[in-house]
Amino acid sequence: MNSWPSAFLWLADPVNWAGPGGIPTRVGEHLLYTLVTLLIGVIIAVPAGLAIGHTGRGRGIAVQASGVLRALPTLGLLLLLALWLGIGFTPPLIVMVALALPPLLAGAYAGMDAVDRQTIDAARSIGMTGWQVLFQVELPLALPLVIGGIRSGCLQVIATWTVAAYLPLGGLGRYIYDGLAVQNYAEMLGASVLVIVLALLADGLFALVQRLVVPRGVLAGRSRDVRTRTPRRSASSTPSTTAG
Repeated sequence: MNSWPSAFLWLADPVNWAGPGGIPTRVGEHLLYTLVTLLIGVIIAVPAGLAIGHTGRGRGIAVQASGVLRALPTLGLLLLLALWLGIGFTPPLIVMVALALPPLLAGAYAGMDAVDRQTIDAARSIGMTGWQVLFQVELPLALPLVIGGIRSGCLQVIATWTVAAYLPLGGLGRYIYDGLAVQNYAEMLGASVLVIVLALLADGLFALVQRLVVPRGVLAGRSRDVRTRTPRRSASSTPSTTAG
C-alpha cells in the first residue's frame, strides 16, 4: 500500500524530469511512437474502410482480417519479428500498426455504413457523381465514427507501446522494464500513472474532435427534433392533469 506515495514522490522528484532519460523525453518518445503508428494505420485502414462502406464489397474479408489481427499475441509477435528482423524500431512498429488496424478499419466502415441510404439516393438524384457523394455527403456524415475508430486505436496503441520497451527502445515502458529489473516499484507505478494520464488526455482530445466534426445540418436536425417533441409531451400531459 506504500507504493502509491512512493510513486508520486518519484513523479515529483526533479531528478526524474531532467536529462536524456527524463520524463519529458520519455513522454515525447511515447507520443512520437504513437503518432507514427496511427499515421501508418490511418493510411492503410481508413481508405480501405471507406471503400468497403461505400461499395459494400469486401465486408466478409474485412471482418475476418480484423478478427485475426485482434487475436495476435502482442508480445509473442514482437519477439518473433525481433528475431527475424533484428532489434530496432521496425518490429514493434509492425506489431503496433497491426494492433491499430482493427479499430481504425471498423470505425471507417461503420461510419460509412451508418449513413442513411435515403440521403445518398437524394444526393445522386440531384446529379452528384460517385466521388461527390463520397466526399461531400458520406464522408462528412461518417467522420464522427471514423474519428471514434482512431480514438479507440490511439488508446490501444498508447497502452501497448509500453510492451515494446522489452526491446532497447525508449518511451514510458522503459521505466517499467528498468524498474522491474531492480525492483523499483515506485518507478514502475509512476510510469503506469503517466501512461494512464497520457491516454486520458488523448481520449479527451479525440472526444472533443469527434464533437467538432459533426456536420451543422445534423446538429440543427437534432435541435429541431427536441423543439418539436417538447410541445407534444406537454400537450399530452395536460388532459391527464385535468382529468385528475
